[in-house]
Amino acid sequence: MSEGSALAAAFGVLRRDCLLALRRKSDALAPVFFFVIVASLFPLGIGPDPELLRRIGPGVLWVGALLATMLALARLFAADYEDGTLEQLALSPEPFVLLAAAKVAAHWLVSGLPLIVAAPVLALQYGLPADTIAVLVASLLLGTPVLSLVGAIGAALTLGVRGGGLLVALIVLPLYVPALVFGAGAVDANLAGTGAAAHLSLLGACLVIAGFFAPWAITAALRIALE
Repeated sequence: MSEGSALAAAFGVLRRDCLLALRRKSDALAPVFFFVIVASLFPLGIGPDPELLRRIGPGVLWVGALLATMLALARLFAADYEDGTLEQLALSPEPFVLLAAAKVAAHWLVSGLPLIVAAPVLALQYGLPADTIAVLVASLLLGTPVLSLVGAIGAALTLGVRGGGLLVALIVLPLYVPALVFGAGAVDANLAGTGAAAHLSLLGACLVIAGFFAPWAITAALRIALE
């Protein structure tokens, strides 16, 4: 087994999952639609007070992105588990941890990246200035991969369990708190003029830690589910 073949296998899994998600357009677009609806309803319900909208905007956008990311977690491994593909990946000579990481990367590309693209437009509803919108995008770029990695652990732990969707939420929501706090805090700090570098650095540290440990935890949970 060579490094090149392992990377090629991981890229193949990534490409396959992205293509399958694009074929199921309703599933792929559901997180984006949910994010847009949640972010758009708050200004309508709260009213046109610009100061209030600027104050709540970072938290609303981040909570909306967090919940939208969770929508696709229940399906992250379920289809491959049911048709036996996941077992074949586990038996493959290529590192299972790398293949599992590729599946998480595909999840982020399909459900996380579109949220980052939509966020600047939705932020305009809250009257956020351009520099603050840039910080929001940076925080989502660092934070949404953390949400996918941590969420995949919960999805793997509840794979094959009845009512797994609810269990995923119970498992991952407490683990999402640091990313939510640092992500929304970076935008708030920029609005307050105190600088967002510290919050973004902490969010980046969360990404590094999750990127290193989460694939191994996901792989272990998947092997347990397959036994």
